[in-house]
Amino acid sequence: MIHGIIFDMDGVLADSEPIIMESAVQMFKEHGVIVQASDFLPFVGTGEARFLGGVAEKYGFTLDIERDKTRTYDIYLDIIRGRLKPIHGAVEFVRACKAGGKRIAIATSADSRKMNGNLNEIGLPPSMFDAVVTGNDVVNKKPAPDIFLAAAKRLGIPAADCLVVEDAPNGIIAAKSAGAQCLGITSTFAKEVLIQAGADHTAASLADVPGAIMQFII
Repeated sequence: MIHGIIFDMDGVLADSEPIIMESAVQMFKEHGVIVQASDFLPFVGTGEARFLGGVAEKYGFTLDIERDKTRTYDIYLDIIRGRLKPIHGAVEFVRACKAGGKRIAIATSADSRKMNGNLNEIGLPPSMFDAVVTGNDVVNKKPAPDIFLAAAKRLGIPAADCLVVEDAPNGIIAAKSAGAQCLGITSTFAKEVLIQAGADHTAASLADVPGAIMQFII
């Protein structure tokens, strides 16, 4: 039985993965380092420190993580205005979960600054959720299960009774390690990649959630 829904944010609620990659590419370019958006794919969902740091290692660049993460967020929060959109069906699905009496949480590896910017831009402010966990709140980032265990604890629901909604293999591995069920959204990675990572179900977006899940939501 599903009693709680835990949402990743980037690529699940907000169509933000391409924009954060674009922002990071620009940040590296300001340092004279030319990187590609595809360089970031292995690090999606792991938090910006690893997201940026993994690419920096690839190119032999010494990252000042606080400075360069701050600069990436500065670029990102500027360019999302009027541009960032919710993933298809995200707003409606979150509202359906609330209407169905489910407790809902955000569990994002991003910092709170990015989370607030994203959610307010797409019309799902943090206040809509019963619990919020960000990358600032846990030491071990995805694929470690810590962030989903923390979200389940804040919801007051065992992780085994929660559905995690994710778009990245690292997040799916984390969800399954926490003992939760997992719905993989194919906004960033192919269905086959998400299933290989352990997703119990997949959907193209939150407008296409399988009936096997929807029966527990509404």
